[in-house]
Amino acid sequence: MSGILSGIRVLDFGRYIAGPYCATILAQLGAEVIRIEKLDGSEDRFTTPVMDSGDGGMLLQMGHDKKGLTLNPMKPEGREVVQKLVKSADVVVANLPEETLVAMGLDYESLKALKEDIILTHQSAFGDTGPYKNRVGFDGIGQAMCGAMYMSGDENGPRKLAAPWVDFSTAMAGCIGTLAAIIHRNQTGEGQVVTGSLFGSSVLIGSVTMMEQALMKLDRVGTANRGQNGGPSDTFKTKDGWILIQIIGAPLFKRWANLMGEDHWLEDPRFESDQDRGDHGHLLSERTAKWCAERTTDEAIKALEEARIPCGPIYSPQQTLDDPHLAAMGLIREMEYPGLDGKAPVVDFPVKMSKVDISAKRRAPTLGEHTDELMGELGYSAEQIADLKSKRVI
Repeated sequence: MSGILSGIRVLDFGRYIAGPYCATILAQLGAEVIRIEKLDGSEDRFTTPVMDSGDGGMLLQMGHDKKGLTLNPMKPEGREVVQKLVKSADVVVANLPEETLVAMGLDYESLKALKEDIILTHQSAFGDTGPYKNRVGFDGIGQAMCGAMYMSGDENGPRKLAAPWVDFSTAMAGCIGTLAAIIHRNQTGEGQVVTGSLFGSSVLIGSVTMMEQALMKLDRVGTANRGQNGGPSDTFKTKDGWILIQIIGAPLFKRWANLMGEDHWLEDPRFESDQDRGDHGHLLSERTAKWCAERTTDEAIKALEEARIPCGPIYSPQQTLDDPHLAAMGLIREMEYPGLDGKAPVVDFPVKMSKVDISAKRRAPTLGEHTDELMGELGYSAEQIADLKSKRVI
């Protein structure tokens, strides 16, 4: 079955998540994606190592459904390979600093000179304009500067989430922009630059809190897991674990009061609106904490579900892997990889389409696995390929 993007070739010069996962989604949609990395392996290949070779979980998650080519684009012969690749491609994805793009010949003007209708998807830490445009950064910098760490903290200080949500949101935004650019090219014949940034993605996700501050000047401080715009909304300890409960809206608050067996909460003016309940959320959390402490996690979840109150257990990674609902959703693809003890649980893109299969299908490439094949497609002979390898160009 051909994919939606069948016939589209994408060059993935990305590193870590924002660029590579953007390209991964394009691959699942049917594009031919070529992952281009350093001769000894790019840094993200070895992030979170899961096998003796040092290859890591990030590679297995970001690299599936791609072909792998090793290349040193800083050598003259490597620059020639880049130019041939670009002429064969439709999209270049590169979440690299702008000066690095120029040095590698991957800036838009250089690409456009080779292929008029090329699309460059370029994500960076802070975007291409403004006083911070040359700064480098990772996911955590976005978390820090959008207000999220501050609002998630408490009197003990700010709190960063371990999961790289800024990186993934930037990758998905970049994919949306790339798809729009492909449609635009189909309509007009024009290529263009699609830009994104970690800072921009994080600011979008923190936008409502910033809007409140701009208009209301409340100068809120962090309350850790307790929500500030409704309640009770917090994490609570049970007899044998932790759960999260989130209540927003009068109907849910009434269900909570009924579950507690205490109608007086509904008559108290301190809890009249969502914002009132958020402003006095510590009182609602105290009551809910007492209720949860008297029950096991399963008992609390069952009672809350019967009352139709949003809740969930707080899982460790192993508990997430073991969850039967995750298995039923079919989001985990068990993939083999050379040298891996067992199969890697690669998480599929969490979107399904009724007419097209866009699931993950192929494992990530080993280092340079498709180099010979791709170089042959570009017109290099076996002797030329061997010569470039001896010169450490490929």
